[in-house]
Amino acid sequence: MKVIWDPKAKKNRSQVADYIRQKFGARRKILFLQEVREVTKKLRTAPYIGKIDPLFEDRSKTYRSIIVNGLNKIVYFVEDDIIYIAGFWDTRMNDEELAANVE
Repeated sequence: MKVIWDPKAKKNRSQVADYIRQKFGARRKILFLQEVREVTKKLRTAPYIGKIDPLFEDRSKTYRSIIVNGLNKIVYFVEDDIIYIAGFWDTRMNDEELAANVE
């Protein structure tokens, strides 16, 4: 399966990575990005491992989410043979506000 990142999700991932670098150093940033890559790799072979996310139950698509490193959420949906990553954010932030930005 192919993985496509929404530009906003990709930008948020980069912002989180930059924050990690500033607070914890370049090595931790690299480890974080490796964790994200591992999760997306798992999604390619098992796209339905993420739980159905109740924040998006009113949407026409079935959005799922999976947590990376205990603090960051990847929100995605599957269509045909493509996994669309629609959102990425720190779970300590306001989920409802961030979910409103997911298309």
